Amino acid sequence: MSDILAQPLTLPCGVVIPNRLAKAAMTEGLATSAGVPTPELERLYGIWSDGGAGILLSGNIQVDADHLERPGNVVIDRQPDETMRKALAGWAAAATRNGNHFWAQISHAGRQTQKNVNPHPKAPSPVKLGLPGGQFGEPVALATDEIKDIVVRFGISAAAVKAAGFTGVQVHAAHGYLVSQFLSPRTNQRTDQYGGELANRARFLLDIVNTVRAAVGVDFPVAVKLNSADFQKGGFAFEDSLQVAQWLEQAGVDLIEISGGTYEQPKLLGVEGLEKEEKQNVAQSTMMREAYFVDFALAMQEKVSIPLMVTGGFRRREVMEQAINSGSADLVGLGRPMCVMTDAPARLMRGERELPRYEAELSLLPPWLVFLNRINLIRTIATFGVQYWFYAQIDALGCKGRAEPSMSVFSATTSTMSLQKKLLAGRKRKK
Repeated sequence: MSDILAQPLTLPCGVVIPNRLAKAAMTEGLATSAGVPTPELERLYGIWSDGGAGILLSGNIQVDADHLERPGNVVIDRQPDETMRKALAGWAAAATRNGNHFWAQISHAGRQTQKNVNPHPKAPSPVKLGLPGGQFGEPVALATDEIKDIVVRFGISAAAVKAAGFTGVQVHAAHGYLVSQFLSPRTNQRTDQYGGELANRARFLLDIVNTVRAAVGVDFPVAVKLNSADFQKGGFAFEDSLQVAQWLEQAGVDLIEISGGTYEQPKLLGVEGLEKEEKQNVAQSTMMREAYFVDFALAMQEKVSIPLMVTGGFRRREVMEQAINSGSADLVGLGRPMCVMTDAPARLMRGERELPRYEAELSLLPPWLVFLNRINLIRTIATFGVQYWFYAQIDALGCKGRAEPSMSVFSATTSTMSLQKKLLAGRKRKK
């Protein structure tokens, strides 16, 4: 057995990550309706801190309360008051109690804001999300001054989490959220300085990175989560991603996490979207059968020298070791396994050969629903149902201190929807 997973990694800013395993960002939904961290978030991240990962990445911390990825997101859209400062500090203390890093993933949902949160979310251009069901609203194009205000908010959020005791930040520029929307010519149809050629479409991201760096200083880790591609016709392609990665390196980013896909094409979940996947010009290895984005990372390593993190699909230790030894990844991100096996990193470093693949809970769906999964609306419902199962595990960890893997997809969906409804009601009362 190799000890590569237990080896430290030094980032360009000089910070040392104690090992090569990270708890990837996963939405928690455990903040108050006002976006304040709770004791449940502290309990959740304390458990994960004890699990052995070198880095824990938070779920979406939103820079705009009107553009949530889901109700229950933490929100830092202004200078935090005393209540927020104490809550952030308590969260950070719990999440770093085992000596690991805790990085804040800072985000803005853009058009991927649910309609019950905002019926008219802001986006680069008024291009509506192409999902059945009507749960997302009609987007409105951002004005130039609004774009600049969002850039400032990213800086405010970064400074706030650093002051609270977080040890790094990650700008979320993937998965079809706002920054990703600016990068894609499919969703960015602007004709001003933020649209058109790639340099203009990347301006928003680079402005955010520069603002965040100014807010946190040169010796504090700044990372970016970047799509390898959107895998959609006319979208952000791998050639674009390579160029943006080089610009991010020049801007002084310490780590790029490689992912891919959007809500319409959920490659990040390892499932099919509603349209044919747009193939990318990347040679595939045997690792690609398990880990979704390692080959994109390997190709990217030919263009950049900064560390890369790859998340998505990893289960076998030998594949993780191969990814690091081959140069495909410097860090391996673990997501779904840690919703149940919270000490997965420690187990892997002790010699565990393979982590459970909880995609098996798809078998908990009624047979008729599995059959009808070929219908777009049913496929969308099934995909969200599986996501809700993992949401429910995270909720159980935060509220009870233990996962509930025997829970059915149906029970998980109903409990998650009930919680979302309560959080939405709380938001409306405050407004």
